[in-house]
Amino acid sequence: MYFTDFDFEDEVLDALDAMRFEKCTPIQEQTLQPLMEGRDLIGVAQTGTGKTAAYLLPVLNRLCTGEYPEDAINCVIMAPTRELAQQIDRQLEGFTYFMQVSSVAVYGGNDGQRYEQELRGMARGADIIVATPGRLISHITLGNIDLSKVSFFILDEADRMLDMGFYNDIMTIAKQLPKERQTMLFSATMPEEIRKLASDLLTDPLQVTLALAKPADGITQQAYICHEGQKLGIINHIFDNESSERVILFASRKTKVKEIARTIRKHGFNVGEMHSDLSQSERDEIMFQYKSRKIDMIVATDILARGIDIDDIRIVINYDVPRDCDDYIHRIGRTARAGTKGRAITFVSEEDQDYFKRIEDFIEQDVPKMEVPASLGEAPAYEPKTKKGKGARGRNGHGKDGNTKPRRKGNGANRNSRKKQNNNGGKAAGKPATASQQATATPQDAANGEAKKKKRNNRRHYRRPKRENGGEGKKE
Repeated sequence: MYFTDFDFEDEVLDALDAMRFEKCTPIQEQTLQPLMEGRDLIGVAQTGTGKTAAYLLPVLNRLCTGEYPEDAINCVIMAPTRELAQQIDRQLEGFTYFMQVSSVAVYGGNDGQRYEQELRGMARGADIIVATPGRLISHITLGNIDLSKVSFFILDEADRMLDMGFYNDIMTIAKQLPKERQTMLFSATMPEEIRKLASDLLTDPLQVTLALAKPADGITQQAYICHEGQKLGIINHIFDNESSERVILFASRKTKVKEIARTIRKHGFNVGEMHSDLSQSERDEIMFQYKSRKIDMIVATDILARGIDIDDIRIVINYDVPRDCDDYIHRIGRTARAGTKGRAITFVSEEDQDYFKRIEDFIEQDVPKMEVPASLGEAPAYEPKTKKGKGARGRNGHGKDGNTKPRRKGNGANRNSRKKQNNNGGKAAGKPATASQQATATPQDAANGEAKKKKRNNRRHYRRPKRENGGEGKKE
């Protein structure tokens, strides 16, 4: 469908034409008409699918009719991060160019001048407020904002807000709103917490669900099974053969981001870093330099996994495997946006193999494994414990058919397991020592092993007394 197929006001159509918006994305095609009719709606679709326009256009279209108070806040849009709030605010600026509709973004980390701008916007009754929960709660507490006439309440990336612990803040904000309003909730996933939030806030909502949490077709996924110490060498190898421009490298912790950025900067890469220790002005400066191509690569935490408006990212690198499958989807979703092509590379160390296998099962495909350069030494084999097929055990210990195989209880089974471990020098049964472990073994290790074995034998006949509550002092 095309945007001209909908009954938009002339001002909205002029804005769409100026921004060269012609054909609707699937989420827009399915949500625009119900939202224009005033229905509450739950939209479930991954990032980069056009959700922002899907909820902004119906609201702007209705505001253009002039049927809403000019000196009051008519719409509140909640976003989990300041980066997403800024992105939504920028899209609003484009869409409202031909309209008498005002907006203001409200988020933390600003200087005094920005705070005064927020106060003026709220006092004059900006039509649309785009806010992060914490900042909006602060203004509500200080009595800076009146939400009694709000007609539209929008939650963008609701799952992310709940992950960040904003459930109580959202409910506090909702209590300030009129009961008669239109509420829209957009999320990339639909866990039980989102269903509960929706039941608390929405009235008879229509649910529109696109394919959940699958990588875009334009993303070429690759993985390197490697040791931790080989990762930097792989980065050098990749960019020996191609440009390092338009790259985002994700790491799980801000301390690691700082360390990686410092290290690869010494290797000649033009790199910036993005994490929560930076002030808002510092984050804005990094994004400006990246967009203007003054820096080639950003090393970032998951703060950049959502809510950035850059369509030409060529490569996303996961320096380590995210623990959550959805985080993997959002990270690699930074590339191949707006119908383009991109590449996602993940470094999988030995301790991350189970997590990566879980991701492969989740996206229902085996990610191609690239060969680690021979100059970096021998790489580990890909041998995750979580495997497909008969007898495979999932995250909760369930087999493929969903049934559980109960563990054997009692002293015999566990003692046999410990005996196998003892016979392997303390290693897990059936798992041989690696080449590096064998190379570093010494006679002293063997002597220590015999001493530990003797100590265990001396304890074997000791049994702890039962506790007063009837349970044994130690469970096997």
